[in-house]
Amino acid sequence: MASRTITWTYADQQIELGFSALGEGPLLLLLPALSSISTRHEMRGLQERLARRFATIAIDWPGFGDRPRPPIAWAPDVYVQYLRHVLTQVAPQPFATVAAGHAAGYALRAAADLPHATGRLCLIAPTWRGPLPTMMNGRRDIGGRIAGVAEWPVVGPLLYRLNVNRASLRIMARGHVYGDPNWLAGERLAQKMAVVTAPGAWSGSIRFVTGMLDPIRDSATFLDTARQVQEPILVIYGAATPPRSKAEMQGLAQFAHVKLVELAAGKLAVHEEFPDAVAEQILAFADKAMT
Repeated sequence: MASRTITWTYADQQIELGFSALGEGPLLLLLPALSSISTRHEMRGLQERLARRFATIAIDWPGFGDRPRPPIAWAPDVYVQYLRHVLTQVAPQPFATVAAGHAAGYALRAAADLPHATGRLCLIAPTWRGPLPTMMNGRRDIGGRIAGVAEWPVVGPLLYRLNVNRASLRIMARGHVYGDPNWLAGERLAQKMAVVTAPGAWSGSIRFVTGMLDPIRDSATFLDTARQVQEPILVIYGAATPPRSKAEMQGLAQFAHVKLVELAAGKLAVHEEFPDAVAEQILAFADKAMT
């Protein structure tokens, strides 16, 4: 697997972002989730399986990934700009875009705003609302205040270290990320700790948790955005997905161009924990498009 770097300019800063390329054939763009522990490497198992038939590119998001992250007040409009850059300069006209978690919300927006730019959409446990507003029944005012305070150079890193550590990662993983409560341990846990302790990791993470990176504002807009997409959409999620998130995903079933697949196991990181099962569904979806 070839690991490379692109440079994207935003706010007069040169931001380095990693991407991994593997395989030959029609192009698949793989977008990892936006979370404190997310990088393109979470897509590796899935990417290796899809690369048997496709050219694949997995790419990191600004403020996340495995490169140093400048302390920028990341916002949804920034990610909209970045994804448009990726779809025009890095992975133009993909056969399909595979997007996990919050990345799925941004992929939906891109597909609705730029018809055919993303190709078919394969959304894995798609989410649009961050952890704090989910707990607060949609309220973002508290999250906005926390994110504002966290922009202070000393306060932000301190607040981050108090809330994102080895113990909190284990609790989060068991609660809503992985179906197997012991999946995140040993070398896997060490790799995730390297992600959360990377330079500048606090900025994007805090803004994600507080809802400041939510790609869509409410459930009605989430559904309306999906309705506007012209390409077929595959939605894959695990049976153990947290109830609120699962209900949002299942709501997409009302549209004729959306196919929902519930896997027998898995939570929000079902693609990382069960890459074989997810790849099987994506390849079947691709086969149908090619016949």
